[in-house]
Amino acid sequence: MSNLPSLELLIEQFRRLPSVGRKSAERMAYSILDYSEEEAMLFANAITEAKQNIKRCKVCHNFSEDEICPVCADEERNRSVICVVEDARDIISLEKVKSFNGVYHVIGGTISPMNGVTPDDLNIKSLMHRIHNEGTEEIIIATNPTVEGETTALYISRLIKPLGIKVSRLAYGMPVGGELDHADEVTLMRALEGRNEL
Repeated sequence: MSNLPSLELLIEQFRRLPSVGRKSAERMAYSILDYSEEEAMLFANAITEAKQNIKRCKVCHNFSEDEICPVCADEERNRSVICVVEDARDIISLEKVKSFNGVYHVIGGTISPMNGVTPDDLNIKSLMHRIHNEGTEEIIIATNPTVEGETTALYISRLIKPLGIKVSRLAYGMPVGGELDHADEVTLMRALEGRNEL
């Protein structure tokens, strides 16, 4: 424990970030202390600006600086195919592959009774609204291959299949327990190309 309250507060703020332990938080905090006053202000302003300017797309729930994200605003995208992802970071990973021309829908997590997350806590109702109103022909479920991801995929599949819409799942070029934002482009491309109908 530091006898510098301001440093301790900075360390604790870094520890709140996902996957950041005490040692990593200390390294980050000390790095900030090595910044010049100007560099520290640029860093702080970048956080403030991102928090003020970035919001959720009103169509797909992706991050955006406008009401509608660039993917939803792109007239060249195939709106009849919606790729369902857990998190906006997954869109960045899939877009790197450059082989998907549909649109996305961010559900904002996975069904997890152990953590108190139910289907009502996710953006599933807005997905169903899109399906009913946008002429959807296929839903690609790209939740992570975890127990919660599989549970969520099955739940969504059971809601959509009775509507006569094709439901597919990313093929397992993705390792079980892996996450989309850690996969390389080749793995993601194979997973997209080899997706299976549910």
